[in-house]
Amino acid sequence: MLDGCQHRGPDSTGFALYGAGDAETYRLRFYVGTGPLAEKSVQRIGDVLAREGAQLLSGERVGGSYAASVRHKGPVQKFAYAMEHAAKLFSLGHRLEIVKDEGTAHEVDERYHLGKVEGSHGLGHVRLATESAVKPEAAHPFWATGFSDIAIVHNGQITNYWKWRRRLEKLGFEFRTDNDSELIAVYLAKKLSGGASLRQALSDSIEDMDGTFSFLVSTETEIGYAKDRLAAKPMVMVETDDLVAIASEEVSLNRLFPGQALSTREPLPGTIGTWSRSI
Repeated sequence: MLDGCQHRGPDSTGFALYGAGDAETYRLRFYVGTGPLAEKSVQRIGDVLAREGAQLLSGERVGGSYAASVRHKGPVQKFAYAMEHAAKLFSLGHRLEIVKDEGTAHEVDERYHLGKVEGSHGLGHVRLATESAVKPEAAHPFWATGFSDIAIVHNGQITNYWKWRRRLEKLGFEFRTDNDSELIAVYLAKKLSGGASLRQALSDSIEDMDGTFSFLVSTETEIGYAKDRLAAKPMVMVETDDLVAIASEEVSLNRLFPGQALSTREPLPGTIGTWSRSI
């Protein structure tokens, strides 16, 4: 699907994948780069894990990233923020792992062997850098910083970004970028942590967020979308008995069903939708 819309951006590619996992183990994916500085980053990660009382089960460097499986008991938000200060943390979750890097979808797949990953759902994104540098940490998807297993891909611009960021920072939430996609993810995660359903959180986002946007968000058990009332940003989907697929362009969906006539639809302005995986 990402290769189908690669013309939208050749600069970087990202995947948020939900594979196997358990409630006692966290999977952390860091960006550490290469060379001597990368070794120092891995050492610093180990030191902070030990300081936070986390047990390192395994660690692996692939490309410019470092993936660690750990056991940790205690508040996830405090733990996540501590690890964020150790190195650039792309994701934290029981099942979620975000892999993103410079290059095309095929190049990132070959570098990280993503074709071997098995799971239930995921998000993907190809990017043309327009407002920030071409570097892995600026690529999508974005993790909801400080929360477990929540990721987002977003097309658009939130014009009341700073208003909501200041509100969330006053509540103790931290941000690692100035990207409005990270803001949406943290906003939704806060709603979910307060007991809201994903449908309610998405509905609230249409009321609270100003701008033009369409986005997909994923949790450990659900995936959902929201589309603003102007509907300026494209989104098209296909749903069968076996899968749900959503993309910016129909050409991506055609890659799933080569040679077939698809019954696709585009969400109406100001609407949301969610799907849950079977457990």
